[in-house]
Amino acid sequence: MLSIDDIHTYYGQSYVLQGVSLTVGRGEIVAVLGRNGVGKTTLMRSIVGFTPPRRGRIDFAGGDVASSSPQAIARRGLALVPQGRRIFRSLTVEETLRIAARAPSGSGAGWSIERAYDAFPRLRERRQQRAGNLSGGEQQMLATARALVANPLLMLLDEPTEGLSPLLVRELQAVLRQLKDEGATLLMVEQRVGFALALADRVYLMNKGRIAQETTPEALRADEGLRHRYLGV
Repeated sequence: MLSIDDIHTYYGQSYVLQGVSLTVGRGEIVAVLGRNGVGKTTLMRSIVGFTPPRRGRIDFAGGDVASSSPQAIARRGLALVPQGRRIFRSLTVEETLRIAARAPSGSGAGWSIERAYDAFPRLRERRQQRAGNLSGGEQQMLATARALVANPLLMLLDEPTEGLSPLLVRELQAVLRQLKDEGATLLMVEQRVGFALALADRVYLMNKGRIAQETTPEALRADEGLRHRYLGV
């Protein structure tokens, strides 16, 4: 589904991603974990085309998209839940979801707006409110629902639990577990290690702009030294 081969990404003269390679197979949930500032968000921005790599390949949906525009990459079937939500504050909840909604590419029912409201009932209650008037947690739910109704081949989640209350974290985890059971393909960057390990099939540990190690949730839980070295927990 996604294959990243030796990408190098810069912000101006700042050398951030220094030869990152990873894969996400169809139907997998893959987590990228690491301390703050190691390049995780830059990795997501490189994949979606916001900060294209200067070198390397990003193969998605049958072609190299490393030099493609974000719009072209999205049309191939990629959706992002960005860090910081990035919702259009002047649009209502309903307008946001209607603009994002796409028919599913496969034979399944996919995610309709009504199904997204079922997953996040608070959004249904606020469907006519402007997104800018929602709480931070509600805006995060809206950003997630916006990606869901696009029915992507691959969903990227960049710190999806940031700013959420424990109750909303549990709601989001239930939705992502449902996606996992349905065979969805997800790549996740997350600071809550337990949240990520409860969902992931594989884990990449990042350090200083590189992939330091690939492991499994079970192995990472069992290795206190590895967690402390790369995650500080």
